[in-house]
Amino acid sequence: MPQDFFGRIVYLIQTRGGSYVMGAVNTMIIALVSTFIGCVIGFAVGIVQTIPIEKKDHVVKKAVLHAVRFILGAYVEIFRGTPMMAQAMFIYFGSSAVFGINMSMWFAAFFIVSINTGAYMAETVRGGILSIDPGQTEGAKAIGMTHVQTMLYVILPQALRNIMPQIGNNLIINIKDTCVLSVIGIVELFYATKSVAGALYTYFESFAIAMVIYFILTFTCSRLLRLWEKKMDGNDNYDLATTDTLTHTSGLYSYKEKKKEEDE
Repeated sequence: MPQDFFGRIVYLIQTRGGSYVMGAVNTMIIALVSTFIGCVIGFAVGIVQTIPIEKKDHVVKKAVLHAVRFILGAYVEIFRGTPMMAQAMFIYFGSSAVFGINMSMWFAAFFIVSINTGAYMAETVRGGILSIDPGQTEGAKAIGMTHVQTMLYVILPQALRNIMPQIGNNLIINIKDTCVLSVIGIVELFYATKSVAGALYTYFESFAIAMVIYFILTFTCSRLLRLWEKKMDGNDNYDLATTDTLTHTSGLYSYKEKKKEEDE
């Protein structure tokens, strides 16, 4: 093995590059899938938490909504208030010891990261929905739209654009936080790096490579998400459409030219 730092880096890439690639691929699979599932959970929880309770509603509906909100609020606070590593140990090993549920490592990995992301996304979605002008909800109801229709066609499309940066932020966090899954045996990038470092006693060089890979993954995802945000923004300027024949009846003609013609 070479004695200099860069020589060891090259040696590790040549001899252990496959381990790094496998770890990086597993990391991205877990992060992408779990972020998507977590967003679905977050949207569901956030929407339920923003269902309005009115005085005219039946007492049963009020009781059910209060109970559901309490349960969902507890879920959000528990999973936001405890570290993911503790959650991974509790769910993976505790479910087997207490309930006799033997999860596979991969199912546990997706489940743990998804519900953790869902807890954070629930508050993000709730805030995004509440940030929309209440007048839009009132206008939608004024034209006969139900609460579900208002959410689907008026509120959520706008809220989605507002919370896109946070969705991207959660994806980047998940790419890095998948390293905690090494405690349940998932061979992601951190686990693969630790194995290489322990086998060859090259901790500094091994984790230097891992840091570069993590940076490449997060930087690439952040740039792609930024492009997606710009695409959702649409054009900066729009031209006024005047080809419709009805536009001439709305006063879109030159008063100066009309006055000049009358003077002549």
